[in-house]
Formats: sequence, C-alpha cells, structure tokens
Amino acid sequence: MDTNQWLVVGLGNPGPDYAGNRHNVGQMVTAQLADRLSSNFKRHKTAALVAEGRLAPGEPKLVLAKPTTFMNVSGSPVAALLRFYSLPVSRLIVVHDDLDLPFDTLKIKVGGGHGGHNGLRDIIAATGTNDFIRIRMGIGRPPGRQNPADFVLHDFAAAERTVLPNLIADAADAIELIASDGVVAAQQKFHSPS
Repeated sequence: MDTNQWLVVGLGNPGPDYAGNRHNVGQMVTAQLADRLSSNFKRHKTAALVAEGRLAPGEPKLVLAKPTTFMNVSGSPVAALLRFYSLPVSRLIVVHDDLDLPFDTLKIKVGGGHGGHNGLRDIIAATGTNDFIRIRMGIGRPPGRQNPADFVLHDFAAAERTVLPNLIADAADAIELIASDGVVAAQQKFHSPS
C-alpha cells in the first residue's frame, strides 16, 4: 500500500448540463490537476470518476475523484474511495464552492461544520467525521433576491469566467502544496491577509 497518497475530491453534479455551474467549481479543479498529472478520469466501482498520478517521481500520489452521484449524495462515493485506497480521513481533501466567500477567494480549512452545503453535510454523515481538509472556493452571494439554490446551478457570469482560470489554478497549486508541505504552508501562501 502506498502511504504517501492523498484523495482529492472535487464536488459537483454529473453530466454536461452542470459542467460550467458554480456548484461544479470543485470538479474544475480536479480536472486541472488531472491535466497536470497527464492522467485521464476513468470510471471506478465507487460511483466516481478517478484519475491518479504523481507530479514528479518521489512526490505524493494524488487520487483525484469526481463523484458520479449528485452533489447532495456525495458521501457514499467518498467513504467508499477512502476504504478502497485504505486512506484515513486526514488524507482527504474536498474541493467545493462556498457562497459565504466572495468570488475569487480561496480558503483552506480543516474540520468545521457544513455551513449549509449539502455535499459536505453528506460527506460528514457518511464518514462519521468532519475532520478533513476543505478547499473553499468563493463564488459569492446571489444578486438581489435570487434563490441561492438557483444561483449555484447557473454558469459563472462572463466577467467571472475571465478570472476563474486563476482561481482554479490557485486551488490546484494549494492542493499540491498541501500534499508536499502540509496545510499550514498552503494556508500561509494562499490566504490573503485580512
């Protein structure tokens, strides 16, 4: 068993209709990491698409996963992946959208509640713990009186799409840094001073 590996789960909804939604920004990050690893996603028996690889020889192995279930039932595939790869939950990094952070903001956090995010709620329920690493991708609040549930299921606005590649690249960089140097190093580099 490879002890130097990490499970990186990008949350989102399956299928092309949802691919560009704000809710799927986590899957956009895992797609970028797969490109960096020159690895392709393949169907896995855990109800997920999985890509694996190392950025360089001797570097930690990254197991990238996109659950093929809908966001609200992400927990079962995540728990199954942890079992399949014999990984403790401390080696789990979940990448997800966050309404409570301004757009183009990135926060790295260990533990905590689900903040109303149903994907996180289901993962906490399925794994029996909240003690995993989260990459929180800020998508901002919906304008006016728009329902947050509708907002997250819309694609990013044109102005946001010009900035989005930088946010996705930063999140991918943060995950690489967590895998190599730990959470604190990544927080020090990617948290803007407030």
